[in-house]
Amino acid sequence: MKYDLNLFPAFMALMEERNVTRAADRLGITQPALSNALNRLRETFRDPLFIRQRYGIAPTEFAEGIAPTIAAALQQFDDLVLPQQEFRPEQADRLFTIAPNSYVELVLMPLLVARIREQAPGIRLRMTPFGSDLTEAGVMSGMTALALGRMVDPPDNVVVQHLMDEGLACVVRADHPDIRDSIDRAQYERLKHVNVLPPGRLRAGLFQALDRQGIRREVAVSVTHFLAVPEMIAVTDYCATLPRLICHGLRRDPRFKVLPAPVDLGTFPVEMAWHVRYRQDAAHRWLRSVVADIGKELLQRSLEP
Repeated sequence: MKYDLNLFPAFMALMEERNVTRAADRLGITQPALSNALNRLRETFRDPLFIRQRYGIAPTEFAEGIAPTIAAALQQFDDLVLPQQEFRPEQADRLFTIAPNSYVELVLMPLLVARIREQAPGIRLRMTPFGSDLTEAGVMSGMTALALGRMVDPPDNVVVQHLMDEGLACVVRADHPDIRDSIDRAQYERLKHVNVLPPGRLRAGLFQALDRQGIRREVAVSVTHFLAVPEMIAVTDYCATLPRLICHGLRRDPRFKVLPAPVDLGTFPVEMAWHVRYRQDAAHRWLRSVVADIGKELLQRSLEP
């Protein structure tokens, strides 16, 4: 019996997205084309595979059962074919889905977009939320090309590469009535603070660093993204403890004063993760090399006084 192998990436996209429109967008095809592929998959397997629901589609029990086998088969084909393909960035026409955490989205992604525009103008990027773990980010299924941030307990089918270590500094408004050219431990503990709470287990990082130093901190406001912090600091006497590279950017704004943390709060890792199926993909190797180069540049910048 003959099989159309093009149907199986369509199946995996539907499994990952649980939505025909989003799956078609990931594959770079029209929704009618994907619906046609789904009908052919149903004929091949003699099963509905996906059932329409109010907010998308849900896989049948049969589809859930065959998904791991199809994913493994696609990886084997990738390992066989992709190393033989030549990749020319300047001629590439491709969509990459990347899941950055909020820090990477603000600090690294603008540099990556500029670099790709210069070296590979035909490549398009689609950013998806990092979420609380690699499953939510789509990396464990291989539907997301890269996750960028801090990886916690990565599974065996995900490769993790360390990019850099980032430190922390403090920011207050420039005319803060109690803070001059430095901030000591007692002042830090007296101040009220704006805190950034990324999703999932990552939220423990700064709290753990403060606990190790025995520092108390009164959090007045908690937000979910670094972009929300500056405007709150500008109109209050609050303090924020932020990654150094974000603080470097705020130094250019006359409304703010950036100061070293009162004690050594350590560093946190910035990492890149991808599914093992992309290990030999020439296009992905190129993309990873660009991200790694930017990570080196950011590391040097973060060490500047």
